[in-house]
Order: sequence, then C-alpha cells, then structure tokens
Amino acid sequence: MPARVRVLVAKPGLDGHDRGAKIVARALRDAGFEVVFTGIRRRVDDIVTTAVQEDVALVGLSILSGAHVALTRRIVEGLRAAGADDIGVVVGGTIPAADVPRLRAAGAAAVYPTGTPLDEIVADIRKLTASASASASASSSSSASD
Repeated sequence: MPARVRVLVAKPGLDGHDRGAKIVARALRDAGFEVVFTGIRRRVDDIVTTAVQEDVALVGLSILSGAHVALTRRIVEGLRAAGADDIGVVVGGTIPAADVPRLRAAGAAAVYPTGTPLDEIVADIRKLTASASASASASSSSSASD
C-alpha cells in the first residue's frame, strides 16, 4: 500500500475560528492525505517546528485575521531557516483579491480566498505534492522489498 502524503493544516495568530480549516482538513483526509491539524492560535515557530518534525510535504494556513501576508512570509522564512524550503505553503481564508500577488511574492504556492471549492483545493494540493507522493511511494516500495 503506498504511503500517504502528509500535510499540515495550521491556524497561525490570534484567529479563533477554525471551522473552515477543519472542513479543508476533512476533505484532504477523505482524498487520501494524512493530515496533521495544529488547532487554533499557533505561533509561527510552533508551526515551522511541527512541519519539520512531522515531515510534511505541505503546510496549509487558514487565516481570517487580516494578517495573512505577514504570517505567510514569516512561516515561509521560518521553513527556509530550518532547511525545509522543500515544504510548500498554501494559504486560505478571508483574503482580498489585491493581496493574492503579495501572498505569492511572500512564498505561497497557492492562495484560496473564501468560497474556493473544496475539490479545487484538493486538486491543487494533489498537484503541489505530486513529487512528495512519488517519493513516498518509492520509499514504501523499497522498504516493502527489503
């Protein structure tokens, strides 16, 4: 059985609303991903540490507080500083269209404003983690034959 791609769904900052993050996490689980959920009000360094320790392929940020650009930038920079720049970052939440280019410039591989269909999010994350999926399958195949 091929290994599942592991993703982290995180709620940085002081935002206490996690319904959307939980819905996305469930959709990803239902699509075959292994999902690690941080819960709410997580610090940037806690998210970076968890991403590295859990060996995730991607971090999905759910941000409704308006601090999406600063938080995304800090998490991307934290992953780079930890030597984990191979971990992709996507961000969703209450995001004005004008901020999408700023989020991309900050290092977000994809941006999902409120109302983005779940199947679109899942398909994008599947594409963004395709190389991790291939690596996981190859490593589980080689360990199965050992």
